[in-house]
Amino acid sequence: MGRCPDHGEYPLPARPQLQLQPRPLRSGPPERQRWILQPGQLRQRLLPLQQHGTGVSGNRGLLHERPLNGGRMSQRVNVAVIGLDSVPPSLLFDRFRGEMPVLDRLLRNGFYGPLRSTIPPITVPAWTSMMTSWNPGRLGFTGFRNRTWGSYEEGWIATNRNVRAPRVWEILGRAGKRSAILSVPQTYPPRPFPGLLVSGFLTPPGAAVFTHPAQLREEIEAIAGPFQFDVENYRTDERDRLIREIEGMTHQHLEVARYLVTRKAWDFFMVVLMGPDRLHHAFWQFHDPGHRKFDPTSPYRETMRRYYRMLDRELGRFLAALPPETHLLVVSDHGSKAMKGCFHINDWLIERGYLRLKHPPSGIQRLREVEIDWPATRAWAWGGYYARIFLNVRGREPMGAVEPEAFEEVRETLRHEILAIPDDAGNPMATRVYRPEEIYPGSVREVPDLLVFFDDLDWRVTESIGHGGLYSFDTELGPDGAVHDWQGVLAISGPKVARRGEVAEMSIYDVAPTILSLFDLPVPPNMEGKPIPLA
Repeated sequence: MGRCPDHGEYPLPARPQLQLQPRPLRSGPPERQRWILQPGQLRQRLLPLQQHGTGVSGNRGLLHERPLNGGRMSQRVNVAVIGLDSVPPSLLFDRFRGEMPVLDRLLRNGFYGPLRSTIPPITVPAWTSMMTSWNPGRLGFTGFRNRTWGSYEEGWIATNRNVRAPRVWEILGRAGKRSAILSVPQTYPPRPFPGLLVSGFLTPPGAAVFTHPAQLREEIEAIAGPFQFDVENYRTDERDRLIREIEGMTHQHLEVARYLVTRKAWDFFMVVLMGPDRLHHAFWQFHDPGHRKFDPTSPYRETMRRYYRMLDRELGRFLAALPPETHLLVVSDHGSKAMKGCFHINDWLIERGYLRLKHPPSGIQRLREVEIDWPATRAWAWGGYYARIFLNVRGREPMGAVEPEAFEEVRETLRHEILAIPDDAGNPMATRVYRPEEIYPGSVREVPDLLVFFDDLDWRVTESIGHGGLYSFDTELGPDGAVHDWQGVLAISGPKVARRGEVAEMSIYDVAPTILSLFDLPVPPNMEGKPIPLA
């Protein structure tokens, strides 16, 4: 069995190279199971390096105001990307900006605005779409877990092996540039390129090699201890333990980032912090008065605010280690917002006669645990942040019930019926239902027949059946207060960047072309985006 952080356990793929599981915290002696790097530990280790002129101290140009056409530029171009998974404009640009002086200075030194994410707005595929400028349909995966076509039950995890398009650091490598990549999703297993890489979450337990080159692992673990790819479980009631792990992971990743940018040669650097995403899922309901589960007396009401203050301090320490003329991008793959509840899509498909069972469910059961009457089934769905609906097409599926010539009629009827579904109070929902050919130019075959976002993502989708109704207010995986949203963030500053303040919405597909433009490199014709104007 495999386990996906957003879907739980499921059968592992038929493709042997994809039989991976997300990596929990490393097992071992108790004192090493939840290793947390405390602030300043790496600073103490780097003190001798500062005394030998590595440039760790004194490089604070990004933290101070500069003239609009600031200073003389050196010939060398450095670009650094700080990825903040799941951070929405409402938090970074508004609610917490006044308490984040480092971030505020960065915003005033360049321009910033909302960033339109992928469809769907999920960590995988969003970060890979951002770094390749390819849409999920062209990439061939629309989530962590993807269907093995020709099978009703098998699925596979989208890893680095499934990424066909070159990422921006690989393109830079062909141009003679070196990159250092830290904790970017979907980079396991590492593949060779001109630079350094530490893979991100979903690295499997016990992986012997998760860095490139392989010996980099020993180096970073000597500096920072066992690398923490993710928190142990973020859908939990053990919230005190969870916040310690989230903060510890954030500290560690930025300390390792400081080490890499001060000790290694690089032209392009990128780090992605998963802490904000885990924080939002676990604590959103405690900070948002509009959440149906908001409790003004909760001891966790200020947890998110405190985390963002801590994050700002840690970012300040990291930025102080960068060369003073570094171009900086602060970016998120998607946003977050309050979760209204969960819609039970397969229970609805059963009610409407699209999905047929051989026997009624005995309580709540996973779809793969029941006997489905496939020859009588026209459609079934996978859940998560959105619904992926598959039609049971004759000749495509093993026991197809929908004739190919009836495919469009059945799909269109189903689409209209889904759009008419009300919320739990009987009110209309702003549901979006997409056909893949409408949203994925050049899409491959292996994509869902319909992609459904209930009430514009406000409602999560459960895959299990037998709930005795269509709505609930807890996920099947544990406590969760947040869902994803369409807009992430992008802020850009540096010598080539004009102070423009807040700008209109930008596209996630424009990030990679913009990075290439900072190096004065051409944009490959197969990229879907274009460089964002910097002046």
